Amino acid sequence: MSTERFDCHYCKDSLLGKKYILKEDTQYCTKCYENLFANCCEECSTPIGCNSKDLSYKDRHWHENCFKCAKCSRSLVEKAFAAKDELLLCTECYSHEYSSKCTTCKKTVMPGSRKMEYKGNSWHETCFLCQRCQQPIGTKSFIPKENSYYCVPCFEKQFAYQCCACKKAITTGGVTYQDKPWHRECFTCIGCKRQLAGQRFTSRENYPYCLDCFSNLYAKKCVGCTKPITSLAGAKYVSFEERQWHSECFICMHCSVSLVGRGFLTQRDDILCTDCGREK
Repeated sequence: MSTERFDCHYCKDSLLGKKYILKEDTQYCTKCYENLFANCCEECSTPIGCNSKDLSYKDRHWHENCFKCAKCSRSLVEKAFAAKDELLLCTECYSHEYSSKCTTCKKTVMPGSRKMEYKGNSWHETCFLCQRCQQPIGTKSFIPKENSYYCVPCFEKQFAYQCCACKKAITTGGVTYQDKPWHRECFTCIGCKRQLAGQRFTSRENYPYCLDCFSNLYAKKCVGCTKPITSLAGAKYVSFEERQWHSECFICMHCSVSLVGRGFLTQRDDILCTDCGREK
């Protein structure tokens, strides 16, 4: 009566009464299995045998007792860890070696914790405070000044000029008129309310006017065209007996020849060249 053989698939040694490992429906003795399939430990460079637990991370393998922090050698089994340049580190060692330090309290900003960063410096969220009110700034807007940081309301209260028109703080830009600060959008013509920042303007009784409004309100009117005469825009004019003309409007009433720099005659309210005047 023959007995069916039960041998190692690789070395053909009998497995009867021995420990074996089944892989893909094929049996191997432990020695052959370790030689053929066992992973090599990253730490000790020996095979991870059948009697050892194989711990893996990113296609790398360790014996359970070899899976340790590269810095302090504490076990990383079932603990949080971080990888740096192929080394595995416990969170404490990683934080001490590589995490940023809080600019205020000088303690480590732990990985995963909320932090603030500005110009290469780091803070714990609870350490990044407004210099004036000492409240955490968090994700709100802030303004730096002389190595300190201020929330916008505190900065405006402590440092910003107040616009003499709207009485609100001027945080960017602004213009000065008669030694008083204005928002650019608040510095307007007293007549038409057009913005004057960057434009030519004049004043009367300390009120600013654009050239158009000033001319319409205060400039003398040309007898010829009835439009304002203003020297603000560089206009030339002729004055005679309390009447004024633009230079281009000072012409003979009959023949329209220019009378600038020439003799002329008057006939009631009209001005005439000497030729037209003699004909009359």
